[in-house]
Amino acid sequence: MSAVNTGEPQVDVAIVGGGLVGASLALALAPTGLKTALIEGVAPDANTQPSFDDRTTALGNGTRRSFEALGIWSQVAPKAAPICRIHVSDAGRFGFARLEASEHGIDAFGYVVTNRVLGAALRASMTTLPNLDLRMPAKCTGVALHEGYVELETEPAAAPLRARLVVAADGADSKVRAAAGLAATLEDYRQVAIVSHVRSSRPADGTAYERFTPDGPFAVLPLFDGAYGVVWTLAPEAAERVLALSDKDYLAALQGEFGWRIGRLLSVGKRNAYPLKLSRAETLTGQRVVLIGNAAQGLHPVAGQGFNLGLRDAATLAELLAEIVRRDGPRADIGSPDVLREFVSRRAADRDGVTRFTDGLVKLFGDTRPGVPLLRDLGLLLFDLSPTAKQALSRLSWGFAGRTPRLGRGLGVMP
Repeated sequence: MSAVNTGEPQVDVAIVGGGLVGASLALALAPTGLKTALIEGVAPDANTQPSFDDRTTALGNGTRRSFEALGIWSQVAPKAAPICRIHVSDAGRFGFARLEASEHGIDAFGYVVTNRVLGAALRASMTTLPNLDLRMPAKCTGVALHEGYVELETEPAAAPLRARLVVAADGADSKVRAAAGLAATLEDYRQVAIVSHVRSSRPADGTAYERFTPDGPFAVLPLFDGAYGVVWTLAPEAAERVLALSDKDYLAALQGEFGWRIGRLLSVGKRNAYPLKLSRAETLTGQRVVLIGNAAQGLHPVAGQGFNLGLRDAATLAELLAEIVRRDGPRADIGSPDVLREFVSRRAADRDGVTRFTDGLVKLFGDTRPGVPLLRDLGLLLFDLSPTAKQALSRLSWGFAGRTPRLGRGLGVMP
């Protein structure tokens, strides 16, 4: 009798969402031998996956090591720009801080790459995995929780898929999270990030700039081809006006906002806008359901930590499942309450610390109460003079806070 008729699970793990974090988890699970299905609304050969666009992502060194262990860094590296130094400033004020990677004994704090490049590498590797059932394009339309499995309804219409564990990697507005009855809090920052690529008279040299303005952070990141990725954060009304500008006027506005540190701005590519919110699931797990990536927490991009944190979710889960399979065999109950509690425990310090850090930065540099900007600038200057503080921040900001999963150390999930 077939698994469909008996109610037995057809797969061990069903991942809903094939964006950057979901696809990374699929690769990480490959060595475990667990039968895995990936449900994603965009076909593998399509160029319309919204997660795989021209937004830039800053990859921490832990993320780079993870990609090395997953076998995809060689595809990403040629189009990844190293961040060799970071310049932080408070716009219109005297506070600033500088960090040099060489002072910390590393080549780079991280690497800037477009999501399109990451997506292409992940997709190419996924299609070669023998124990991965790619259900693409397909959308999850229903979730039914049972004692020994979760049943997923999908469109286009097909037989329900039963899995011993379902992983929600379907973004900040996760349908799986809602269907599983897992609550999340949402805070609207009332900010919009305008993302673009620009070229200037001074090509990128490995310096990343983060300037804090009353409207929000303004980031300029180096790209592999000498261009820059710009993230300009504005109030929604101001963002609407800026998006309506011609390219010439937009470049003039950028120049006026950022100044001449990278020379004269010469050209700009397509502009995209993204509303900024903090979303946070109140719990990471439910009945045979676990949340990772933006389904677990969606962060402000101010410190470039969203994807790095989400990848550590995926790496930790893959490592934990590998441990259970090694200990109890291929029929181990990978969706048991004990397993899910252990996942929550392993992610707690990293998740809480990074979330508080990024949210705190947004609110600290947006605080214009009398005296606060002065204290903030003094703090930046003291930070700039403190090697110990810089070392601590560089480790926290680039993926070394809390327990580091095996992938983050460049090791496979299976010893």
